[in-house]
Amino acid sequence: MGRSLKKGPFVDHHLMAKVDKSNKEGAKKVIKTWSRRSMIVPDMVGHTFDVHNGKKFIAVYVSENMVGHRLGEFSPTRTFKGHPKKSAAAAPAAQPSGG
Repeated sequence: MGRSLKKGPFVDHHLMAKVDKSNKEGAKKVIKTWSRRSMIVPDMVGHTFDVHNGKKFIAVYVSENMVGHRLGEFSPTRTFKGHPKKSAAAAPAAQPSGG
């Protein structure tokens, strides 16, 4: 469920403070964060965030197309290893017999 428009986007205060500080200094250092729930606002465009996925930090470079999304959407927490392959023993049983 989305957040009400009258409330505005949610960004953790500590994360926004780091972004504001970086914008004032003009330095584009990597900002490390655990705040996956924070929404990407236009002030964050051009910054790189290290977003924690539960195990390690994933580098996320923020572009204009990402505004309005959450930081956690770009740092997946699960790895997809593919669907299981069908075994050779099950393959002949599945084929119809001619007769």
